Amino acid sequence: MSNIVDPLVERIGARIRAERDRRRWTLSELADASGVSRAMIHRIERGESNPTAVVLGKLSAAFRLSVATLLDPEAGAEKVRRADTAPQWLDPETGYVRRQLSGPGFPAEMAEIRLPAGARVPYPAAAFAFHRQIIWVVDGHLTFHEGDAVHELEAGDTVELGDPAPCVFVNSSDRECRYAVVLVRGEAP
Repeated sequence: MSNIVDPLVERIGARIRAERDRRRWTLSELADASGVSRAMIHRIERGESNPTAVVLGKLSAAFRLSVATLLDPEAGAEKVRRADTAPQWLDPETGYVRRQLSGPGFPAEMAEIRLPAGARVPYPAAAFAFHRQIIWVVDGHLTFHEGDAVHELEAGDTVELGDPAPCVFVNSSDRECRYAVVLVRGEAP
């Protein structure tokens, strides 16, 4: 997993800065829209801080983009993505690893998630506002909170997300959970 560190963190920062510039937002405006502090956004944009999954969720919601779009902004021409070269990102807080399976030019996004034992990753409702998603548990157990609903999912189970609601991905087991997220893009910002 040598491609999890610095170059991706720098690309994430550059992508966030480019999205902010495209909208002509100040740091303060993005901070207000996302609920992420100006100082944190500044550190992320400069490649000095690897954002957590929670922070990425808040920033993607403010931009009305998917997390995948922030993580993998460069449209590649390659049809085959090799496992050892696909963009991967490691959440520094939980150890959650996200690997992009589809490229940004494909009409649907697909990512593989490895959620460590005991990890809990919340996302705000706004992160789901412009997308339709399905979650497919490949291995392990996932407790998925979608608003007030709680779904206990085992290997092979799927859940289609409904209207935007705060969501929490929880692995309360003693082993890693691996799941896929398939997202269909909605309205463009």
